[in-house]
Amino acid sequence: MFSYIFDTLRANPQLAIFLTLAIGYWIGAKRFGSFSLGAVTGTLLAGVIIGQIGIDISGQVKSIFFIMFLFAVGFGVGPQFVRGIATDGLPQAMFAVVVSVLCLIVVWIAAKVAGYGPGLAGGLLAGAQTISASIGLATDAINTSGLPADQAKAQTDLIPVAYAITYLFGTIGTGWILAFLGPKMLGVNIAEACARYEREVLKGGSKEANHLSAWHARELRAYRVREGGVAVGKTTLAVEALAKGERLFIERLRRGGELISPTPQTVLQAGDLVAISGRREALVTLFEDADEVDDKDLLDIPVEAVDVLLTNKALDGRELIELAREPYTRGVYLNSIRRGSMAVNIPILPGTKLNRGDIVRVAGATSHVEAFIKATGFPDRPQTVTNMVLVGLSIFIGGLIGAYVLPIGGIPITLSTSGGALIVGLIVGWLRTVKPQIGNIPQPTLWFMNSVGLNVFIAIVGITSGPTFIAGLKEAGFGLFFWGLFATAVPMLIAPYIGKYVFKFDDAINLGCCGGARTSTASVAMVGEVAQSDVPMLGYTVPYAVSNTLLTLWGLVIVLLIL
Repeated sequence: MFSYIFDTLRANPQLAIFLTLAIGYWIGAKRFGSFSLGAVTGTLLAGVIIGQIGIDISGQVKSIFFIMFLFAVGFGVGPQFVRGIATDGLPQAMFAVVVSVLCLIVVWIAAKVAGYGPGLAGGLLAGAQTISASIGLATDAINTSGLPADQAKAQTDLIPVAYAITYLFGTIGTGWILAFLGPKMLGVNIAEACARYEREVLKGGSKEANHLSAWHARELRAYRVREGGVAVGKTTLAVEALAKGERLFIERLRRGGELISPTPQTVLQAGDLVAISGRREALVTLFEDADEVDDKDLLDIPVEAVDVLLTNKALDGRELIELAREPYTRGVYLNSIRRGSMAVNIPILPGTKLNRGDIVRVAGATSHVEAFIKATGFPDRPQTVTNMVLVGLSIFIGGLIGAYVLPIGGIPITLSTSGGALIVGLIVGWLRTVKPQIGNIPQPTLWFMNSVGLNVFIAIVGITSGPTFIAGLKEAGFGLFFWGLFATAVPMLIAPYIGKYVFKFDDAINLGCCGGARTSTASVAMVGEVAQSDVPMLGYTVPYAVSNTLLTLWGLVIVLLIL
């Protein structure tokens, strides 16, 4: 039975890849307390085990999926990357550059002191900094370095060994240092710091917060305008203004049996039936003495909820409380704000500033939602078709750029085709926030390119290095784990102080900036749990975009530094 399975896998390596993915995702999803290995590490371990039987897989398969993965990475982080280097996100972008360089220097020091070659150094970088994408660029750099084929193969086989040994603490250690040690190092109560930030910077708990609360809590009720009431003879806009500190909107009215869609200038008359939307508590309080009526036709207003990609540059950096006063936000209710390639949720508070490229989910009457979309951006409605013209041409152009070889000091320097795809992905991802008409990659497709693209690459790395993995483990020695601990801990112990004393970040977002600069989503989530707030995420997206790009490219750089 086993002989048949092994022979079939050797003869059909594509089956080995899918088996590795299945086992890898299954292992990666298993939780040990609050920790899980993740799909990448699970796939690598599964590949190493399956690879023990000796399976040959074309390197072209690995290259195809890796270049697809890196393009998707660039496409996802492009808006925040460009924002970080071009607008008010510059301090966070520069912080990410400093931390990324620090990570590189620490890995280089560890590799030099330990006497590691480019293979172990590349794996140490990828594992200790949990940047799996750098494995591909390190592999490409070794293969094009001019080393004899057998030596290059020996070095590339050591990359997954070092990665597997150092990744565990790279993940756990970063989260523990930032979430639990970080606040103690800085002498702050992170929960109190976030509460203060919400109160003072984002204006939570203020009159503006009460005014804004109706942005994400909507109910529709019908009332009769009383004879001699305060609404008689007033325009709908004037009546809405009577609800000081609340966002209430007259959506429709019935007059003499006729249903009317009012404008802000429509004058109300005694006996009119009006449908009013707003926060339930406000409606109950403000209209407790009014005559509420049950008119199904009046309340049957077409509504929709839609994601909107903000492309209007005039919105960049504007606070929600300012936006709430604009005519085009009339009757529109805000449900969520998602930012960056990881689509992290941003707190909805009066002082929250919007970024161009944010995706906001709004709801309301269809007419109001359409007016909002026209003024702010592009409807990001669910799609099932990927613009493959955009994807194919972008990867092709990026590959042409990256394939160019520049000899320096006898060493061929090249971004590689995959590195070129990453750079073009950044440009195209940003360009879509300016010209969304160029096409889109639906979120499920982007997930496939990101997750499956990377893990097919990792599966092949594990399978092909499987036969030499144990030998490489013996060669690397247990000391590699401690060098991984060193390479992970040192930057994260220094980064919070750099953020606090050099860049003057607020305590509430400082640790979020640190997690973003280490591209560790899990660590920022842990900080958020300790703080019981989403505020740390405000410091995450720009550093993540910049560091995700730089740390990936460091896979190439560390090899050149060690050779």
